[in-house]
Amino acid sequence: MASWLPETLFEIVGQGPAPSKDYYQLLITRTQIIFRWWKISLRSEFRSAKPGETKESHEDFLDNSHLQVQVAVVFGAKILDYVFNLCEGKFDYLERLSDKLLLKIICYLDLEDIASLSQTSSKFEKLCKSDLLWEQIVQSTCDTITPDMRALAKNMGWRQMFLTNNIQLQRQIRKKEQRQKKQAEELA
Repeated sequence: MASWLPETLFEIVGQGPAPSKDYYQLLITRTQIIFRWWKISLRSEFRSAKPGETKESHEDFLDNSHLQVQVAVVFGAKILDYVFNLCEGKFDYLERLSDKLLLKIICYLDLEDIASLSQTSSKFEKLCKSDLLWEQIVQSTCDTITPDMRALAKNMGWRQMFLTNNIQLQRQIRKKEQRQKKQAEELA
C-alpha cells in the first residue's frame, strides 16, 4: 500500500517567527526529512550566510529533539504532530485520493455522515459543500430534474436546493417563471 504514496509526502514553506525574516522549507519524502533555511538579514555579518539544509531519516528525526523544536517553532505544533505521524508510517490514504473519486464515495453516505465528514478537514469540508456532490445527490433522489430546477440550482446552488423543502422550491420556481414572463412582456 505504501507504493501508492508519491515520493514527496508533505511540503510546507514559511517565514520564521517575528522578528525573523528567515525563510524555511520542510520536505517529507518516503524515506527522509529535509529541513532547509535561508537567512534573510540586512546585518552585514549575515549577508554572506549560505542557505542551510539538514537531512534525516524518519527514524533519526524521531530521536532528534533539536530539529523537532525547530519545526515546531517555525511551523507550529500541529505540523510537528503531522510529521511525527508520517515518520511513524501513519498515512492518511483517504485524504490522498482524487477529488473526483472522493465525491463518488461521499455521495453514497447518509446526510448525517456527510455533515460529520465535512468537519474532519478543510479538504473534506470543501468536498462536502461542493455543488458537484449535491448535484449527484439531487439526481439520485429525484426522478427527473427539470430545466427550471437546473436554472434554480444554478442560482442558489444544488446543496441549498436539496435542503430547501418542496413547497419553498415550488414557490421559488413559480416566482422565477413570473419574473421571466414579466421580462418577456416588458421586452414585447
